[in-house]
Amino acid sequence: MNKKNPLILLFVLLFAGLNAHSQEDVPLWRKMKYLSEEEMYMTVDNRGFEETAPPMGEVRFPGEYEPMQAVMIVYPLGIPLELVREMAEDCKVIIVAETYNQEFAVADFQAAGVNMDNVEFLNASTDSYWIRDFGPWYIFDGKEPAIVDNRYNRPRPNDDVLPGRFAEYWDIPMYGMNVVHTGGNMMQDGFGVGVSDDIVVTESVAKGITEEQVYERMKSYLGIDPYHVTIDPQGDYIAHVDCWGKFLTPDKIMLARVPESNPRYPYYEEVADYFAKTNCSWGYPYKVYRVDIPGGNVISPYTNSLILNKKVLVPMGSDAAYNEAALELYRKAMPGYEVVGIENKSYWSSWLNTDALHCRTRGVMDFDMLYVDHRDVLFGEQEWQDSMAVTSKVIAYSGAELKQDSLLVYYSIDGGTYQTAAMTPTGNADEYVAYIKGYQKESKVDYYVFAADESGRNCQQPVFGKTEPHTFTLENGDAVVENYANEIEVYPNPANNKLYVETELDVEEIVVYDVYGRQQSTDNSQQTLGIDVSGLNSGVYMLKVMTENGEFVSRFVKK
Repeated sequence: MNKKNPLILLFVLLFAGLNAHSQEDVPLWRKMKYLSEEEMYMTVDNRGFEETAPPMGEVRFPGEYEPMQAVMIVYPLGIPLELVREMAEDCKVIIVAETYNQEFAVADFQAAGVNMDNVEFLNASTDSYWIRDFGPWYIFDGKEPAIVDNRYNRPRPNDDVLPGRFAEYWDIPMYGMNVVHTGGNMMQDGFGVGVSDDIVVTESVAKGITEEQVYERMKSYLGIDPYHVTIDPQGDYIAHVDCWGKFLTPDKIMLARVPESNPRYPYYEEVADYFAKTNCSWGYPYKVYRVDIPGGNVISPYTNSLILNKKVLVPMGSDAAYNEAALELYRKAMPGYEVVGIENKSYWSSWLNTDALHCRTRGVMDFDMLYVDHRDVLFGEQEWQDSMAVTSKVIAYSGAELKQDSLLVYYSIDGGTYQTAAMTPTGNADEYVAYIKGYQKESKVDYYVFAADESGRNCQQPVFGKTEPHTFTLENGDAVVENYANEIEVYPNPANNKLYVETELDVEEIVVYDVYGRQQSTDNSQQTLGIDVSGLNSGVYMLKVMTENGEFVSRFVKK
C-alpha cells in the first residue's frame, strides 16, 4: 500500500463524510483545490511580484515543442502517477513539495515505478497545484536563460512567490513584467508570436495598466510581437487559451470545435476563421487542426495537453469515441511523435474541460538547446532565379562550437533524392546561408535546414524535417531563355563593397531589392556593370538584371 500524508487523508475522509450526500450538487469551485467563490471576489495582493526593467538582450520565449530539460509539478498531486511516470521517462521532473511531504511523494513514486533518477525536489509551500498558471516563464535573454514573472491574478501568496524560488533554484535572473497574466492563458510559437484570451487586457486594465502597455510589455519582456488577443470561445470564467487552443508547431495550431447546436459554436468558429486567415511567423496562413468536443457535461479537454520532447501527453475525456478521434488527430498533426492518452479517474482531481493536464504541469526549456531560426521561408510559387538562397540563424545556447560540416540545407527537386547544400557564414552574427540549385522551370522543391553542435545536440526546421519539409515551386520562367543562367555571372557572393555582373547580353537595367521586395538605393555603373553595395546593411538581397531578352534574378548576400 502507498504511504499517504495522514493530514491530507484525514481531510479527505472528513470532507467526504460530511458531503457525500450532496457532492454532485456542489459547484466545482467548492471542491478541494478548486477556485472558491470567496477567492473570485477577493483583492489580489501580489506579494511575490516586483516590477523590473525588461531584459537588455534579444528576448526569445521558446515554444512548447522545443527541447525541454524538466517538467515542474506540485505534490500533493493534481495529476495521476501514470503521468509522472511518463514524464520521468523523458526528462527531469521537479516536484514542489513541503519538506514533510517529500517522503510520502518518494514512496508514491517508487510504488508507481517512476524513474527516481529523474526526480528532484524543491521544498516550498503552495496553495494549489496549478503550476502552469503561477509558475515561472522561461526565456532567453540574449543567449542566457532567465525567468519572467508577472502579476498573478489569484489571491494565493505561496503560489505567487514560486517564480522567485525557481530563479534561486536555477541561479538565473528574474524579470518582473507588470501585466496581470497566467500561464494557462499564454501560448507562444518560439518565433515571437503569442496568443491569449482577452482577459489579459481586461484584468490588466482593472489594475491601471493600459492595453497599449500590455502589448508593449509582452514585446519587451517576452519578445512577443505580434500578440494575438482573441475572444474566449469557451465563455467560462477561467478564460484560458489552453482550454480551447494549442500551438503544435510555428505553423500548426489545434483548435476545439463544438457541434453547430452548441450555443458557443459561432465563437469557436470566429476564432478558427481568424487563424485560418492569419499568417504564421513563416509568412503563410496557419494550418488549423480542429479537434471535436461534444460540449455540455462530456469531459473533452484535448487541447490541454503537454508536448514533451518527442512525446505528446493528451488528457482523456469521458467519451471513448471522442478520445480516439483526438489521439488520431494528434498523430496526424505530429508525425513521428509518440501520442499518449492519460486518464485521470480521481474524484478530487479528475480532468475538467477548464482544467486538465496542461494546467497542472509546466515544462522547463533546455537552457543549452540548439536553435535553428530560418525566417525567410520559401513557399508557394517563387520567381525564377538561378539559385535560391536559404538564410538561417543557428544559435548554440550551450556555447558549444557548431559542427561546420553539419550546417546543411537538405533539398529534393521534383520528388528526387535529397541533396545537401552547405551553409556558410553571411557575416551577420549567427547567420548562415546555403543555395539550392539544379531545378528547372515549374520544379517543386522540398527542403529543410539542419544543424548540429559539439554538445551532441542537433536541430532541424521545420520540426518534422523530411517528413513535412518546407515546399515551394518555381514559376514557369518563360521570360528566361534556355541556359540563360549560364549567360550571366554575378560575383562575388557574399559581397562586401562591390557586386559585379558579367554578361555579353545588352543590359537595360539592374535593380536591387531586399527580401521584402523594397527597392534599394545603389550606385550602378552600366559601363563595368559594377554595383556599389557598400551602403547596404548586412543580409540577403535580390538582384534583378533586365536585358533585351528577358529578366535574370538572383539572390546575393551582403556581408
